[in-house]
Amino acid sequence: MKIKSTLENYVFVLPAVLIFAVFYIIPFIWVFQLGLYDWDGILPTKIFVGLDNFKEILFDKIWWQSMGNAGYITLIALTFQNALAFLLAWACDREIRGKNLYRVIFFIPPVLSEVVVGLVWQWILDGNYGLLNSWLAHLGLSHLARSWLSEPQTALTAVAIVHCWKGFGWGFLIFLAGLQTIPRELYEAARVDGANAWVSFRKITIPLMIPVAVLVAILTVLGTMQAFVLIIAMTGGGPAYHTQVPALRILASMRGSSRFGYACAQGISFGVILMAISFIQYRFSKKSRV
Repeated sequence: MKIKSTLENYVFVLPAVLIFAVFYIIPFIWVFQLGLYDWDGILPTKIFVGLDNFKEILFDKIWWQSMGNAGYITLIALTFQNALAFLLAWACDREIRGKNLYRVIFFIPPVLSEVVVGLVWQWILDGNYGLLNSWLAHLGLSHLARSWLSEPQTALTAVAIVHCWKGFGWGFLIFLAGLQTIPRELYEAARVDGANAWVSFRKITIPLMIPVAVLVAILTVLGTMQAFVLIIAMTGGGPAYHTQVPALRILASMRGSSRFGYACAQGISFGVILMAISFIQYRFSKKSRV
């Protein structure tokens, strides 16, 4: 009976394992093999170069610049975006008028098309006829107007802010779900003991929300590091690689340089980096639960 039960469990798990193998493990192995060749993606001839493509990544300044750009956007998302998502979720969890309407409004940006959002914000931030510069002119702040997406000093920050506006709704939804799992009896007991709202927030809300915050942080890092559509719609990676991220750099290696082998090596390296970051965050989340 024990063997039969074990086999039944494996039978139930087998479809998921097969799907994971077909769509993840096999492509990963295939892409890694292609990363060992110098190939233009068209001709059947492939030149075996071993680990040369991976070694080249170590000295590719543009690649590491794209990693730095993604890291900068991720840092802003981890701080500004998640702080905004948590504060809005905390406000909607309280007894306020119209909180259900706010929940719907705050979740609208994430479900919008990234291409449409990118094009709309490109128009808003345009240096010649953009809506933002027009507002600044009406407010008498025309000296602050600039080409937000064309100047290296502002392009990456502008893209990061738009990315945060587009993505904070996911964190808002997860934080709100986490807040609603906290028993209300804890707040009532704290109120009876004379604790004010700030003490209840610091002693009850924050400790119980740490696992949720770690989950949101992991999803934020993985999602932001792989940002692609919004950036290509807004800037295409410019000006001069200042908003280029790893996914755009891999695409440029494939289409712009016709170096499919090198692009595959970049993809594998990027995947390993993301897995390492996920592992570190997972270990941190386990310690936070102790």
